[in-house]
Amino acid sequence: MGPPLRVAAFLGFSLVLARPPLGAQDPPHDPEDWPPTIDDARVVHYVSTDLAFAPPGETWIASGLQVLTGGDQVTEPIMIGGHDGLKVVGNYLNVKDPDFAEWADDDAIDILVQVYGDEALLGPGGAPRGFTFLTGTLPELNFPTGGSIPPECKNRKWNWFLFRIANGLRADGTHFVGSVPPNAQGDVSGGGVNGGTIRFEGVPGIKVRLVAFGEPGAFGEPEQINACSLAEECPAEPETNLVFVDVNAGTSDHLQVLDGGDQAVTFQDGVGPAGDARRAVRPNGTYMNFGVTDLYLGEPCNDPRAVKICLELYDDPALAGARFGPEAYATDDLGGIAIFPPARWHVLEGTGAWVRRSWTVPGVSLAGVNTAPLTGGPRLAFEAGALVFISKVHLAVLRTGDHPLAGQDPLEDCFDDPKICTEAYGNYAELDLHAGIQDGLAPGTSGGDQEMIVEEAGPADDRRLAVRPAFDDGTPGFSHQFLNFALVGEPFGPSSQPNARLAICMTYYDDPALVGVAFRPEVYQTERAGEVTFAFTSPAIGVTLEGTDAWREAYFEIPDMKFIGVNQGPQAAARFLLTGKAFFTRVRYAVIRPCGPRSGINLLEGCGAPPPEGTKFVRGDANADATPNLSDAVFVLNFLFLGGATPSCMEAADTNGDGLRNISDGIYLLSFLFLGGPAPPAPFPDCGDLGPEADCTGFPPCG
Repeated sequence: MGPPLRVAAFLGFSLVLARPPLGAQDPPHDPEDWPPTIDDARVVHYVSTDLAFAPPGETWIASGLQVLTGGDQVTEPIMIGGHDGLKVVGNYLNVKDPDFAEWADDDAIDILVQVYGDEALLGPGGAPRGFTFLTGTLPELNFPTGGSIPPECKNRKWNWFLFRIANGLRADGTHFVGSVPPNAQGDVSGGGVNGGTIRFEGVPGIKVRLVAFGEPGAFGEPEQINACSLAEECPAEPETNLVFVDVNAGTSDHLQVLDGGDQAVTFQDGVGPAGDARRAVRPNGTYMNFGVTDLYLGEPCNDPRAVKICLELYDDPALAGARFGPEAYATDDLGGIAIFPPARWHVLEGTGAWVRRSWTVPGVSLAGVNTAPLTGGPRLAFEAGALVFISKVHLAVLRTGDHPLAGQDPLEDCFDDPKICTEAYGNYAELDLHAGIQDGLAPGTSGGDQEMIVEEAGPADDRRLAVRPAFDDGTPGFSHQFLNFALVGEPFGPSSQPNARLAICMTYYDDPALVGVAFRPEVYQTERAGEVTFAFTSPAIGVTLEGTDAWREAYFEIPDMKFIGVNQGPQAAARFLLTGKAFFTRVRYAVIRPCGPRSGINLLEGCGAPPPEGTKFVRGDANADATPNLSDAVFVLNFLFLGGATPSCMEAADTNGDGLRNISDGIYLLSFLFLGGPAPPAPFPDCGDLGPEADCTGFPPCG
């Protein structure tokens, strides 16, 4: 066995606003030049996104650091505050120093950053938030703290900040930053985790222009750096969140179609199918844009917010394959521009119908792009020849914080993938290890920190094949306390679809030797305000083993699931956290759709709850029509192999009474009906009682 996971926390030096009498060196300092407090004779490694900072001395190494991107530490370019920077799209900012050995003898490391002053610097409600860093390598990690940034630093400007973090010691006396121990695991090319050297923890949305590592004192003292100039006055956000223009109806509410220059458009009557012809508008060239009148949604100086744009477009058969969508949008009122990913544009299918769909664009400033003197949201762009007609446009600002409209989506019934409102995507997936069923769901990858073991488990009279986390039976160095399951063949549709409400039913062995062990879906990915991020469930939803020595069911429901997975791809749902070696033999997922013919249908309703007292059933009557016959065998086979309806009473589908639902049940019933084979076990042909652990939500023929 390797050494246990050691997590050490060292208190760094807090960021403060006290101003010592330093004369011209008093903060705040000009973001266009190095702070005047630097020592150009000390060792510094740094990277600037716009290459605007020359090294002031021979020991200052420009481009000595690398900001990593990918996985859960994604960054993307952004122009804001008059400069190019990097925005953290994931949860972490991981910085690699290829020459990390430079810091092997330093008890502390100074980290100088230039960051943009917006809400990402602060905690919930605009309160100061502490900054924590990750150093070291798996399995020995260190989480030094660097202090906090005060609320007044949300000033819509670039600001200098200095964090001083302790470079703690491992048990062998080496520093966490500067050396790699023999037991290190994963990518340690930067001397840290995931290829980096020092990782900023939990910083979604933060924007950086420069990051520098240095010896203590290389940049001065924290109190010589850390202060903010005041924000310029800006009116509060108005208590509004929605505007629209309906070209067909000739009505609008504070939104108009712009027409001129490279945004010229053509209006036309009679667009669409014969039964639904409309007046609509199309671009003459590449762009279509919309202006918000009367500052109705707010001022350009207001904080950028997620903006949802909802369109009704004609899916013209002549334009099948054409692409368009949101393109450029403002990030501030100083000319900052960002580009929405073209990969998320709409592709016309040529159905000949009107289609309603949406996009949510994060961090939009109402300064607009080519909308002056009006304000605006994202501009639309169209591929060459994609002259798509649009009959109606809505723009919604998704308010946050303590705003009276915070948390409201006035366009909640407009989806970025209209197919979720049809039967184009499935809504059920199942893994049953004992029955040999893998219907869109399979055991996840066993490796890294989530090794899993598949073996028999259960009470003496009901042994089943099941899976559990490895814990101390896995590779040394990891806790192996996770379970993961892979979605195979996109059973619910593509990962690009909006958040789904996911029901989860797990059949677990309530082992008397594991009383008190708890499990739950712990971490998953979700989209919030247009950005994909990690979400964590509350420990309160966990299920605790009671030791009944029986197979039992546990039910969970997650309202905002993206099928991107956590350490499992290409598709997965949540990763499960366990406190002990609990076994699971069957896992089922069901998506509860918000619209369309499957709206509100939960195929796992009743999971985990015993059948109502007095519930009875007839074995073999799988479709519950009161007559076991050929149609029941067909029903079972359709369910197992063709994605057919799920039996309301799974016990009735267990025709041969072996506790499983598989092809042998269909064959058994056919043999009885046509070949003189044995009859299904009781209860048959009359109604009989369900067992205490029966999988049955109801059986109408038996009342």
